[in-house]
Parts: sequence; C-alpha cells; structure tokens
Amino acid sequence: MSCRFWKLLYGGNHFIRTSKSAAFYLNSMFYHSSKEALNLQWYQNEFPKVKELTHLLANVDSVNGRLVDINSNSTVFCDDVEREMCTFKSLVREFVESPFVHHRMKHVLASFITNAKHESFTPFGKATEREPMVVDSLTKVTQHRIWTGALKKVLNGFAVDLDSLASRGLDNNALLGGQIVHSCLRFLSEIGDFLDPESSSWMKLSPSKTVYSSNSRKWKDVLVMFNDLAKCCRNERRLKMNVAKAEIMKEGLLHIRDVLVDNNVGYKEAQHQESLVKKKLSKMLGHSSRCLFTLLLYYLYGRVADIEVDMCGGVYANGSDGKFCLFMGRILTSDSEKMIGRGVKQLDQALGIFKFVWKMAGMKGHLDLQGHMWCVGADNRMLRYRGNKYFVHEICL
Repeated sequence: MSCRFWKLLYGGNHFIRTSKSAAFYLNSMFYHSSKEALNLQWYQNEFPKVKELTHLLANVDSVNGRLVDINSNSTVFCDDVEREMCTFKSLVREFVESPFVHHRMKHVLASFITNAKHESFTPFGKATEREPMVVDSLTKVTQHRIWTGALKKVLNGFAVDLDSLASRGLDNNALLGGQIVHSCLRFLSEIGDFLDPESSSWMKLSPSKTVYSSNSRKWKDVLVMFNDLAKCCRNERRLKMNVAKAEIMKEGLLHIRDVLVDNNVGYKEAQHQESLVKKKLSKMLGHSSRCLFTLLLYYLYGRVADIEVDMCGGVYANGSDGKFCLFMGRILTSDSEKMIGRGVKQLDQALGIFKFVWKMAGMKGHLDLQGHMWCVGADNRMLRYRGNKYFVHEICL
C-alpha cells in the first residue's frame, strides 16, 4: 500500500528536487554525495564548522528557494550567505546519518511513542530519505474556484520583490516589469469587482441584445501581460523564482485566453463566462500540471510558492492494522521558538499536501504525519501541531 502511494506521488517526476533552485541544491549535495567512509575523526573535524555556521546563520531561514531574515521576514539577497547555507545543510545531512545521532534520535522516539514498530525503525536511515525535495506537482487533485486569487498572489509576490530590489539597482527591463505588474493587478482588481456575487454589477439585467465589441476584454490580455513580464525580468537572477511562477500560470491563461471578461453584460452572461473559465481549467489542466498544483496551494494555504523540505523522508507501515506513517525533515539554524515554529509550519504544509492526495486517491488505511527537525544545541523534544507529531533533534558528537 505504501509503495503504491509513494509511486503515485513520487513517480514520473511529479516531485522535482532541483527544479527552481538547482544550483542551491547541487552545491548542498557536496558532502552528502561523498562515497568515502566517514569515521569519528571526520565528524570531530567538521563539527566546529557546523557550530560556526549555526551561529552565523542563526537568524536566517531557507524557505521555498529563498533565504529569509526571520526578524524582519525580508528576503536575503546575498551569494555568500547562500553558499554558507548550502554548506551548512550539506554537513548536517552527514551528521544525521552518523550512528551517534541516529542512536539519540531512536531514544527520543522511544520516549514519546510506545509502539514496537518504532523500536526497530528509525526515520532517515537511507540516503534517499535525506535528500532535499521541492513539492511542486500532484498526480490527482480537484479543481477549485481560486484562479483570480492565485494570479493576484503571484503578481503581489513579484511586486514585493521588485520594490525590495529597486533600491539596489535594476535594469530598465526589470523596471518596466514593475509597471506591467501593477497594470495587470489593476486589470484583475476590475475583474474581481465583476465576479463578486455581492456586487451590484452581477445583478444587472441582460441587455435586450448582447453585443460584444472588438474592444471587449479577454483573458488573452492577461496572457500578453504575463508574457511581457517574464520577458522583461528573465535576465534578473534575483527574480528567477517569480519569473518561474509566472511561466507556470501562463499554462492556465493559454487555455482560457479566448474567454471574455466583460463587465458590461448581465448576470446570466457573467455566470456563463465564469463557468467557461472553470470548465476549461478543469478539463485542460492535467494531473501533473504545475499550474493546477499552484491553484491547490492557494486553495489550501493561501500561498503560491512551491514547498521545499530539506529531507524528503518516506512512508512506512506503522503496525499491522492498516496504519502508515509519512515523515519529512527540516534543518534549522536556531533552536529559537520562532525558528522552530517556522519549521513546524513548513513541514505541516508539505505533509498536509501528501495527506490531501492520500484521501483524494482513495487510499485505504490511516496515514499519520510526522515531522523531524535538527539543530545544533537543540533540546530533544516532541511538539504537537494540528494533531501531528514534530520532533526536535540535537546535532552533536
């Protein structure tokens, strides 16, 4: 059962480990991919480096392909800090593999979980379970009416980063991209007024004769703006994730480009236009579509960024009564409550998507969710969040 579920989610490149931040993760695999047998002396030599990087990066979190200052919640654009974070996470993966950390982790699990199955199994024992992963596509989800909201979320993220980078210097093309973002947001705001069921425009009577002029707006207008936006900002490395998300949303825009968006029509015509959008998106966006996955993220969490985890984990049978456990991991630079809270929420979102698919795919059996976090100097403990267990593990010698 668990193998079938894992193939459903993990097979066919439905989860792409390095899709958005390839350089980031390729660098982070430097230590992890080493085939040399690591002995105690290696760990003793490298532990001071892990402690130093923990101190230097204490207020920095790596979330969804970007570095974030947790005090100001602002994005950190710094190549040196990015390299340090890559090295740090690569080293920690090796320490998680070490016998002494595994022994301690097994002891922590035994302290909180009274189940014979856990006594013979320790998560992240396999190298494949310690690899990073970007959750950016699903094999089976349902369609929800969130299209316009997701588009706005993508554009608002673009606007925030453009404003943040403006003081540091942007070329003329990127500055033009900022104007396109605001124009597109204004267009979508007008659409939002039109689609609001409480809006008086929805309750208008239909004209005696419906005539669509050549100037009637279509979703094609938004597609043109997204094309121009991607073209203007494609060469700005610091906006690569924004551009990637805009490119993803263009898939949906292509399918509905000929659908009218006309607020000069009555209630029934407006309903028909809304119905066309939903039908086309539902029919044309396949199960592996990253555009559809973005819509799901917005529906579940009100966000559009793909979710990354530092260790992809796996699924194992949790007893003989049809129970299974899905586990994933995060590497943290601080044991502060704020950092722990961020780690828990990140894991909760990634694990929650898997459980959503488990239910939608009609899988039999019960799936438990379990998150693990590692940090130098952390107090070993278990936390509960939304009914799930999250373990904090100390990295030490």
